[in-house]
Amino acid sequence: MPEQIRLSLGTAIVLGLLKGKLDTAPTTAYLMTYTAGKCVANCGFCPQARGSKSSSQLLSRVTWPTYPTQDALTALANSVKQEKIKRVCIQALNYPEVFSHLEALVKKIKETSSVPVSVSCQPQNRENIGLLKAAGVDRLGIALDAATESVFNRVKGSCYSWTNQFRLLSEALTIFGRGNVSTHVIVGLGETEKEATEIIQKCTDMGVLPALFAFTPVRGTALEGNSPPKLQSYRRIQLARYLIVNGKARVKKMAFSVNGEITGFGLKDKVLEQTVANGIPFLTSGCPDCNRPYYNEKPSGPIYNYPKKPTEEEKRKISEELGY
Repeated sequence: MPEQIRLSLGTAIVLGLLKGKLDTAPTTAYLMTYTAGKCVANCGFCPQARGSKSSSQLLSRVTWPTYPTQDALTALANSVKQEKIKRVCIQALNYPEVFSHLEALVKKIKETSSVPVSVSCQPQNRENIGLLKAAGVDRLGIALDAATESVFNRVKGSCYSWTNQFRLLSEALTIFGRGNVSTHVIVGLGETEKEATEIIQKCTDMGVLPALFAFTPVRGTALEGNSPPKLQSYRRIQLARYLIVNGKARVKKMAFSVNGEITGFGLKDKVLEQTVANGIPFLTSGCPDCNRPYYNEKPSGPIYNYPKKPTEEEKRKISEELGY
């Protein structure tokens, strides 16, 4: 088992390893594999990328301090018993020993509790996918990050192939089953709203759950000078994702402008107004019990993904952003 592991700042506070106040506590414990260097891959948006000049303690805008693995897992087991934590999510960097580390971590977690475990990684082959399943992982995430192949090739670096990512997603489905495989789609990398919606539909049809992220510029990364997506645009894509994933709409019934902006969702206005009003489409998307507080934004806002159900004032603001 690896001697050290990283925890998201919020996770460390919930587990009692760090003192601090949280506006919203994470309901999933977020862990990240530790290696002395950077990730082998070179994604343009990632602080952990091989060519990044960002701190090794960052992933997105979140700080991930390092702890002795045994201390972290003991605290995790206690927090699960206290029902503070409902899921564990392990983010894996790419380095030679990563799959032996993942296998050992998952088995150790499963020794002390039945908490469900998600792993987000680049599995490389079917053998590693099977290894994770056998270790006790219940959900596997394989990130596309980009909505289109051209964006993918521009931001993901030479370690990855668009075609290979879909091959791995398909392999994962045969082992984990439909609905138990996830992917990440980052909005704001240069795709249109139509393209983002189309990849959401494609993944959903495959049986892969797409989780939305807003691009977050981080100092020291290749894309540090880029801007996050416009909030109104992100809201439209969030709404489209919710409707598609829940079988309430399909992209072919939606309407788009010549610039690829969503102009219609293929549903009656009253239905849309009710859907927007309940606030659920704008919650953090991902595995069950994942709320990922402030991964893409400061608590002061603007909020892209709400970590808890929006207040009435927040819901009113969302409706205004969408024009409902």
